[in-house]
Amino acid sequence: MVTIIDYGVGNINAFVNVYSRLNIITKIAKVSSDLDDAEKLILPGVGAFDYAMTSLNNSGMRQKLEDLVLNSKVPILGVCVGMQMMGLKSEEGISEGLKWIDGENVKFDSEKIKFATKLPHMGWNDVEKSINNPLFQGLEIDSIFYFLHSYYFKCNNLNNIIAESEYGGYFTSAFQKENIFGIQFHPEKSHGYGEKILENFAKL
Repeated sequence: MVTIIDYGVGNINAFVNVYSRLNIITKIAKVSSDLDDAEKLILPGVGAFDYAMTSLNNSGMRQKLEDLVLNSKVPILGVCVGMQMMGLKSEEGISEGLKWIDGENVKFDSEKIKFATKLPHMGWNDVEKSINNPLFQGLEIDSIFYFLHSYYFKCNNLNNIIAESEYGGYFTSAFQKENIFGIQFHPEKSHGYGEKILENFAKL
């Protein structure tokens, strides 16, 4: 079973629909007690960093969530802003992140981007991934994923990087630290490639 954290920020129904097609049971967590039997966790996120952090802090779920992730080592997948929240901070706002992984979010340098429309980084892009990581098992070498963001996660520990993409230079598009996974792209919008990512996560 995959528990999707609903703190008012993210495409909850899109994840539920993907897992329904995969015949994988999901549960939506809106309060702390909904997390009690969590086996896998997804932390989605869209929009501004500060708004997302404030929404999670106000949800009443943060303490239970941190206990599950940091102490019980329940696997968790952060998506887009959900990934960015796992770090220390973001140039986008003033809120502190969850501080689960050593890194911070920085804005793309638009001067290095060759496209006329520079930000946000929006649309399909390649992901150069670690073929040995279980999150990417069974994916074709030329798999592409859907992105929508103006800030990216900068890992301070390069060993945490499991995938990179190029947009005015290479940036981290996926990381892992033990049971903590983060992906910058949206698997729920990435058709079959994204479905495979979500299926792989559910089977960890």
